[in-house]
Amino acid sequence: MRRTASVVGLVVGLYLMARAIVEPFVIDMTDPATYRNDWGGPSLLGVLLVHCGPGVLSGILIAVALRRRRVRARTRRPE
Repeated sequence: MRRTASVVGLVVGLYLMARAIVEPFVIDMTDPATYRNDWGGPSLLGVLLVHCGPGVLSGILIAVALRRRRVRARTRRPE
């Protein structure tokens, strides 16, 4: 069960990261009309925080989890 939750979390996190990478290219940052009605609008900062923030947070959490896993694997090895 824990492994399934980890895989689902990883897939969702990778989706959010991809969305965060693509979002600045999808909207025209010089034209407020393209993002005015989006979540976080009407300001550009709000739109980027709402659309890119979860991807950045996911990247940080995935990196922390992978680092912990690597440290745990290193300490379990017999020498």
